[in-house]
Amino acid sequence: MDLDFWWLLVVPVAFALGWMTSRYDLKALLSESTNLPRSYFRGLNFLLNEQPDQAIDAFIEVVKLDPETIELHFALGNLFRRRGETDRAIRIHQNLLSRADLPVGERDHALFELGQDFLKAGLLDRAEEALGRLDAGEYARDAQRALLSIYEIEKEWGKAIEAADRLETMGASPMIKEISQFHCELAQEALQRKDAAAAAAQLELALKVNPANVRATILAGDVAAARGDQTAAIEAWRRVESQNAAYLPLVAEKLMKAYAAISRAQEGAALLMGYVEKYGTSDLLDIAYPHVAELCGGQEAHALARAQMRAAPNLAGMTRLLDAQIEAAEEPRRGELELMRTLIKQRTKNLPRYTCKNCGYRVRLFYWQCPGCSGWETYAPRRVEPIGAAQS
Repeated sequence: MDLDFWWLLVVPVAFALGWMTSRYDLKALLSESTNLPRSYFRGLNFLLNEQPDQAIDAFIEVVKLDPETIELHFALGNLFRRRGETDRAIRIHQNLLSRADLPVGERDHALFELGQDFLKAGLLDRAEEALGRLDAGEYARDAQRALLSIYEIEKEWGKAIEAADRLETMGASPMIKEISQFHCELAQEALQRKDAAAAAAQLELALKVNPANVRATILAGDVAAARGDQTAAIEAWRRVESQNAAYLPLVAEKLMKAYAAISRAQEGAALLMGYVEKYGTSDLLDIAYPHVAELCGGQEAHALARAQMRAAPNLAGMTRLLDAQIEAAEEPRRGELELMRTLIKQRTKNLPRYTCKNCGYRVRLFYWQCPGCSGWETYAPRRVEPIGAAQS
């Protein structure tokens, strides 16, 4: 009975304490709200109603009345930047940085926002200078990510590697894919300078960082071909199959040229036929067909195209099947088939072929880095079916 009695006392006491606390919080909230200018609430209301112009005017009025409102300065600067008024955003954040009484944390915040302003305005050198001063603190990692984006835009691949390494030491997720691709970019530049030794050194680093990097393997074949070693080039390009067979269309034509250079074109055609039969992609068929027709005969090419169409019907396969049928047809049947082929080619020639899995950006050429979202290795090397793209 005594225990029940105490429980009866605890319930009303707890209720009373909760009521008193809520009353205190309500009074504190009301006290704070009475100290805020009406313009502040008008600005919030405009923001909620998606009226940014009026919201900015209201917040500017608040800042004039109370210049000490640091957070409102940040909000106003962000609004200007989002609207593309980067010059006004820059002035706001520069004014904050000029205040001698600004706490260290808020100073770092203002410096980071200023770097974002410069970046949005396209002033990459000034953005790099501002963000480079944030080597420690709450905004250091975000600043380093922004610096990495700047180095990618400027194609400063050496600096990009250093920035990615620093990000990893700051606790960011491993960036092996990106770092390996940066080494590939350096190798590509070395190849353009005809410096095969430097290119080979960069590719060795790329594969050390990420052994699954197909691009590094393809470039290794390019380096060997540039040196005149077609056999080594073939060996490198054939390794793509074991890494990721989906990328074989990127090396199919290279393989045929290398085999032809060492008088083994027939072997190359047989290899491509095997790829088509094994992996059955329209991209491979499109590349293999003319070589098979030339080296193995029209009937062999016709059989290859027909088998591909039965396995996976698509417009590329249909075009090649029509090519084979046109070769064997006579008038007027030949003219009708040519008309069909022309119609298909006109319908598909300007359609995007590759789609970024991150942002959906579509392009006609294959890229290792998406022009839309700047992601690496986001394009599958298989072309989008043109009919689906045309209807969408």
